[in-house]
Parts: sequence; structure tokens; C-alpha cells
Amino acid sequence: MKHVDIKKIFANVDEYVGKTIDVCGWVRTTRDSKNVSFVEINDGSCTNNLQIVVDKETMDIKVNTAFVIGCGVKVTGVIVASEMNKCEMQMASYQILGECPADYPLQKKRHSLEFLRTMPHLRVRTNTIMNVQRVRSALAAASHLYFQSNGYTYVHTPLITGNDCEGGGEVFRVTTQPWNAAAKTEEDYFAEDFFGKKAFLTVSGQLEGEVAAMALGKIYTFGPVFRAENSNTSRHVSEFWQVEPEVAFAELPDIIEIIEEYIKFIVGYVLENCSTEIDFFERFFEKGLRQKLELLTNSDFQVIEYTDAIELLKKAEGANFAFAPEWGAELQSEHERWLTEQIFKKPVFVINYPKDIKSFYMKQNDDGKTVAATDLLVPGIGELVGCSEREANYDKLVAAMEARGMDVSAYSQYLDLRKYGSVPHSGFGIGFDRLVMYVTGVSNIRDVLLYPRTPKELK
Repeated sequence: MKHVDIKKIFANVDEYVGKTIDVCGWVRTTRDSKNVSFVEINDGSCTNNLQIVVDKETMDIKVNTAFVIGCGVKVTGVIVASEMNKCEMQMASYQILGECPADYPLQKKRHSLEFLRTMPHLRVRTNTIMNVQRVRSALAAASHLYFQSNGYTYVHTPLITGNDCEGGGEVFRVTTQPWNAAAKTEEDYFAEDFFGKKAFLTVSGQLEGEVAAMALGKIYTFGPVFRAENSNTSRHVSEFWQVEPEVAFAELPDIIEIIEEYIKFIVGYVLENCSTEIDFFERFFEKGLRQKLELLTNSDFQVIEYTDAIELLKKAEGANFAFAPEWGAELQSEHERWLTEQIFKKPVFVINYPKDIKSFYMKQNDDGKTVAATDLLVPGIGELVGCSEREANYDKLVAAMEARGMDVSAYSQYLDLRKYGSVPHSGFGIGFDRLVMYVTGVSNIRDVLLYPRTPKELK
């Protein structure tokens, strides 16, 4: 049915004032006064509700009965200017498109995020989740715009794979086979499976992305990945989205420069195109959010060696860390936040990590102890980007795999890249959902995904 989006009306008020148009949406609230009644509807196109003014003298209806919260409506009327709302509609006629019963869970009040998580099919109708999804959409659009305008090729890597990219074993197995007690060995069991071998949901598109980069030069992937990690923190889910570029002829300093440019571009895009949404999140979720994002786009990110970061953390007065910072250990969330929020007060690249705590594919540095890797840490979130220069030397890569007890034969195609025209190359992966958290100020990753997947939860 023909109608005008509410966003378009608010963006072009002068064009629509005085015109009779149709709008569609869902009723958010109603209120009554002596001579007129008011109905606010929202169509999902923007944060703003359009106020519908009902003249009681010309329209004999009971607004609270006709316009039940949650029902779908089509309204015809004249757009008029309004000092309070920029514009509103004087209703001439209406049509109820979809009734909504009295037991509708989302009534006119603020609901806790914990309560909303119990009904993922309805919570997207709230201002919070609608605004999250609009910002998420803008960040996705900005990501594609950045890479496409900088000569990258967008490639689609498989979601079903025979390899564990990270070598950590936290993978979901894919099988069509029922339990077979007669199978004498694991190989016998999987020989009868759909693929005739073990298959997993991907934990990363990196390995296949490197394949594409060795031909196309600069590529990026953007899609879901899966980790069977039994973690119930506010930053972890089992299915999440990653942006993963791979760049040939790029060393660690080159890829760090690309990351910073990319992050600043997409955050700037949101500031320019989602101003109303940012105002909402500043009001209800993170005071000073806009200033934080503007500071990010206008400041240089800090770069610090892992070794130096450990020394700073050891000297941190009043930190009272639950986990003592030690060289050779992973940085914990408390360490990451101390670096970004207390010491540098901005995003921080920590570079050159000990090789034993990083993945097998990372380039080994000349010191024999560290790898050319970096994590980008941001205030309030911690790790946002994982990045490294990839090991381009065949023998060193095989040695790293063997040292971790990996099945080298399972990675024969990946190793072939080091045999045929191997060149320096680098890549990174950005947790897209954590990026949305950072840009919106929403503190739980479950609230930035439409359907979050976590241990023991599958709604």
C-alpha cells in the first residue's frame, strides 16, 4: 500500500506541511484531552514517533478503544507544523490493519533489558532495540562503503569447514549421523557422514580469505562465525559477526594504519547519519557518548609493545587486579580497560605478543619469543580487533603447527600458499557486535543481536 515513511516526513517537513498523505505504523501511545485526542505511531524508519491529532468534534471515536497500543494502522491526514514535534498530522480517516489484544507484553512503560531478552521476537519493537538495529545497519553499510571505495573485493567464505582456524578446538561439529555404537574408530564414524570427514561451523573466514588475497590482493569478508565457548559474560556469544580483511603486500604497521582509518571512517559515518539514535543512547545508556565517539575520530590511537604494557600494569597504583599482570600471560579484561580508560584514555594497539599465547598463523619475530600481532583495545569494551601479519615462511608455519600438536596434513591447501609465490600479507578480524556495543553504549552483547545465541539458550 502506498504511504510515506515517517523518517521522510521529519527530514522534509517544509515539503509535507499542508499536504494530505497516508502513513502506516504501530501505535505507541495514546492520550486524551477535552477537545482532541493524540495518538503516536512509529513505522520503524526512525526514532521519532509521528503524533496524530484527532479532533473530537469532527471524529466520533474513542481513541483508547480504537487505537490499542501495538496495533497496526494506516492513517490519512494533513501534515501541520508543530513547535514541539516539528510536525504532526491532523487525522481525516484511519484503518486498523492489525489488531493487538490486551495481553500485549510491551505496554507504555520502560522494560528492563533482562525482561526483553525473554521475548526476542517482540523486543525489537522497543526504542532501544530498534535504535540498536539502525546503528548496526549503518555500521554495516559504512564497512562495505569503506572497503569498496578502497579497492577491496568482497568475498564469501564458507560457513561449513573442515578446519579449526584458531586451533583452539572450540568448534561446533556439523553432522547428519545418529549415534553409531558399532563404529570402531572416529574415522569409521565420520566416513559415513555427509562429507565423509569431520565438519565444523567456521570460527573464522581468515584461512579462505588468505587464499583470495593471494590472487585478488585486497579482500574482506563479512559474516557470522561460531565458537563453542562455554562463556556467559556480557561480551561473549556463540554466534557473532566479524569483518575480516586480508591484504597482500602488507606488514604489521601497514595493517594497523588500515584498522585505524577504517574504525574512524565507520564511526564518523554513524555520527553523521544516526544523530537521533546517538542522542537516544547518550540519554539512556552512556552519558558523553557523542563526545567519546567524536574524540575517537579526531585522535591518534596509541601503540604500545606488549612488554611495555605489562610493565605499566605492574606499576599501576590502586588497580587491585584480580589477575596479576605477568609477561607471557593473556591480558585480562581488567588489564585492557585499565590501559584504555586509566592510562591512555583512548584506543590502544598492543603489539608483539608472546608467541605461545597467540595463534599458529602469526608471523614470528626475529627475537624468537614474540609474533607480529596486535589487539586493538577500546575503552568500555576491551579487545575490539585481533590482527597480525601472517607467517609467510613455509617451514616456520609448519613448525608452529607441530608445536601446537595440530594435524599439518589437514592444512595442506593453506600451506600451499607458502609454496607458490608467498608474499608478506596481513589481516584482521573485528568483532562487529562489540563494535555496535562501543558505538551505542549498550553494555551487553545479547542486546545488540536480534537473536543472541548463548550456552543453554536457543530461542
